[in-house]
Amino acid sequence: MAPQREWFEKDYYAALGINADTSEKDIQKAYRNLAKKFHPDANPGDTAAEERFKEISAANDVLSDPEKRKEYDEVRAMAASGQGFGGGGFGGQGFGGGGGFGGQGFGGGAQFDGDLGDILGNLFTGRSRQRGARRRGPESGSDLETELKLDFLAAVHGLETTVALTSDVPCSSCHGSGAEAGSQPVACSACGGSGEVLVDQGPFSFSQVCPTCGGRGQVIQKPCKQCRGAGVERRPREVKVRIPAGVKNGQRIRIKSRGGAGRFGGPPGDLYVVVRVKPHEIFGRSGIADLTIKVPITFSEAALGAVVMVPTLTEPVKVKVPAGTQHNKTVRVRGRGVPRKKAGDLLVTFAVVIPKKLTAKEKAALESLGEVMHENPREHLNAR
Repeated sequence: MAPQREWFEKDYYAALGINADTSEKDIQKAYRNLAKKFHPDANPGDTAAEERFKEISAANDVLSDPEKRKEYDEVRAMAASGQGFGGGGFGGQGFGGGGGFGGQGFGGGAQFDGDLGDILGNLFTGRSRQRGARRRGPESGSDLETELKLDFLAAVHGLETTVALTSDVPCSSCHGSGAEAGSQPVACSACGGSGEVLVDQGPFSFSQVCPTCGGRGQVIQKPCKQCRGAGVERRPREVKVRIPAGVKNGQRIRIKSRGGAGRFGGPPGDLYVVVRVKPHEIFGRSGIADLTIKVPITFSEAALGAVVMVPTLTEPVKVKVPAGTQHNKTVRVRGRGVPRKKAGDLLVTFAVVIPKKLTAKEKAALESLGEVMHENPREHLNAR
């Protein structure tokens, strides 16, 4: 942050009615009290109150920022010390009046102490140059996002496909230069291609963005007719994208440098593809590589044990149902999940199906079973 000219003339601490050692919390408290009192909404038509509000706002802007406050204190300390300024310091008449710098102003014969001159040189040229360096050079293109809908099996196996989108791309006529075919941008004569110019203010120089080229260091004498000198145009395009096997719903895939076109020689942005996976009729996903499936079994299969055929992504496999299998018990079938470098597993959950209607024979058989079974599943509820 470069020191501002008014820093030499205005006492921001006095504007807020505080001391130089006031804490940041108390600065905010003082500002809020004064802002509430002098706010234009509370004093309609009162010009003096409006000016006072501007004054305390400017003071708060500097003193509430630790970095600005430190620089402000340094500048005020130099002014108060009078080193190299004669007796007048930064007098009430500012930079050009008779009260500044020993009564001679900047145009008089003021003598600078060597060290102080270096400090002021850093404050006004070095630091303001840093601010001026924030110029409009090459600009990166914007990052873009689009959606890709896939069915379950395509997401499981992975594929290469394309996504369609409309975005900024390099102009097909000037290829991004912004200049008409047969011509090229030329170095800005106002700044010599640096993108910034120095503005003299007496003994000080301020660096600022070149107004001629906007800080780019180049000017286009013959703008491209198709893009009007912008170097980019908006049009539909297709981008190839490789979807890895096992991609999950909602996963974002980054495609580097396939986003919006950069400007003034800047790099393009990135493209992010958000995958939306349609659910499968029988399979589900668990983690990255495992598949899930729910397999119904009968009461007798659960009680006595059995071997059932379970579908996979390829051919069905035989899976053993252990005797005494409980409802929602899950077993793992190795290597039958998502096909990857290391294939996932298939998680088979057995669902015991209780018939809603029974034939007379089935009912009689179950009644007989109930008479001979001694296990009481509710026995633990009677424990005391």
